[in-house]
Amino acid sequence: MHLYEQEGENGVHRLRGMFAYALWDRERQTLLLVRDRLGIKPLYYTVRAGRPEGEGGVVFASELPALLAACPPPALRPAALAQYLTLLYVPGPGTVFEDVQQLLPGELLKIVNGKIETRRYFRPEQSLTRRSSLDATDAPTPFLDLLFETVRAHLVSDVPLGLLLSGGLDSGAILAMMRRATNGSIRTFTIGYEAHADRSYNELDAARVLARHFGTEHTEERLRPDAVKLLPRIVASMGEPFADSSAIPTYLVSEVARRSVTVALSGIGGDELFGGYPRYLGIRAAARYARAPETLRAWVATHLASKLPEGDGSRNQIGRLKRFLSDGHRSLSEQYVRWISSLPPEWGASAFTPEWLAQAGPLATSDEYRSVFTRWPSEDPADRAMGLDLQTYLPDDLLRMGDRLSMAHSLELRVPFCDHELLSFALALPASTRLAGGTLKGFMRKALRGLLPSTILNRAKYGFRVPLARWLREDLREMVHDLLSDETVRRRGYVRPEYVRWLVHEHETGARNFADQIYALLVLELWQRQLDQAVL
Repeated sequence: MHLYEQEGENGVHRLRGMFAYALWDRERQTLLLVRDRLGIKPLYYTVRAGRPEGEGGVVFASELPALLAACPPPALRPAALAQYLTLLYVPGPGTVFEDVQQLLPGELLKIVNGKIETRRYFRPEQSLTRRSSLDATDAPTPFLDLLFETVRAHLVSDVPLGLLLSGGLDSGAILAMMRRATNGSIRTFTIGYEAHADRSYNELDAARVLARHFGTEHTEERLRPDAVKLLPRIVASMGEPFADSSAIPTYLVSEVARRSVTVALSGIGGDELFGGYPRYLGIRAAARYARAPETLRAWVATHLASKLPEGDGSRNQIGRLKRFLSDGHRSLSEQYVRWISSLPPEWGASAFTPEWLAQAGPLATSDEYRSVFTRWPSEDPADRAMGLDLQTYLPDDLLRMGDRLSMAHSLELRVPFCDHELLSFALALPASTRLAGGTLKGFMRKALRGLLPSTILNRAKYGFRVPLARWLREDLREMVHDLLSDETVRRRGYVRPEYVRWLVHEHETGARNFADQIYALLVLELWQRQLDQAVL
């Protein structure tokens, strides 16, 4: 409050960390709604037209269900459902509901005498102005100093605090800084799966190595989750359609951690800042592949890529190669956007019913994402890919998921890698440095040498995933056929029944891996039923 008194709305530039706040200036009759720079915390709002009974104005909340409780049930936004089935989440600033918006990361909304205006006080690409001043050879030392200072700031707490330990580089780096900051007890939490068939999804061994190396008070749980009972709880916790299956382990590990602590650190954001996704190396390889004649690349896409088998494992290298070759004749921006999209190319927009498509209008999401990719101020396609993910996937998928599902257990989640000072440092490094040696997080691996065990530094990237493909064929098979029956699909009217039948048949026979697509439809139907019940 004193900062606002001294510097007004521009005081937001002095803030660091995660926040979403509303501030009412009674003297100036001004309302400010402000969201943190990277979108760690959410802020939804809707503008209601004035009515005789005095119900006009702006309604805002940190969760969609809270906002909806104060408003008449809004209509679904057809374009949002199309976006959801394409991306597995609804991208901001829109939501699944008509006339309900969310502030973008780094955005400020100001209302003065009924007039509404918004402005972005922060954009991540602003940090690129530092790029020429940083020497990559000397960068590891200031990186470790900044990471330590950031993690230490995140450790300030009056309540028990711990770390969600995946066994990967990001949570390992945070743990190293936590141990540097304290000689006391550190609590760490990891989950895994009991079933032998799901062993490729376990990170228990790697997490155990880190826990022993740094002497933590480690909690490890092997789970055999009842997905049929679990999914409705996760859908309700998200409050909106959300089909990133990482929500399942996020929900479970948050539940485990909350038994011991009320605040937990997480490695979310490290992949986007320092180059942790295989698709970043893929888009650089695509740039080299683009030098081959387009006719050759088109022939490979048509005649070779289609013959490659699908995979179900947590890494699925064959599936990645198949997608790489299938799209290799397209522009780099189009390739990348197709890689992060879930609508099968055989169907595309034709998966939707004509009636719903007419309401949704042109599916412009791909065009918008390609534009964000192309506008990022760098010629390196990996830089552009990370820039796109920072503005879309990170806030609208990962951070949204982390916030909702940790709060579902009253657990506060802190994300040191989403500190804007650390972001500025990362973006000052070109992609060639962040991916040094043609290795994911090559820069981070070099900087952390001597701090983390070599087995962790040399370990391949594992996503925080679940054996979804197998579950949909076995544990969730009955639920799939019940919730996605022809009758139900036809009644909703979003997609064609024949499209859903094709997905399920291809997946259950093992011909294709359509786990994400089927899971998205499953979640949508569960969410729709919960919404219908709430309205009734």
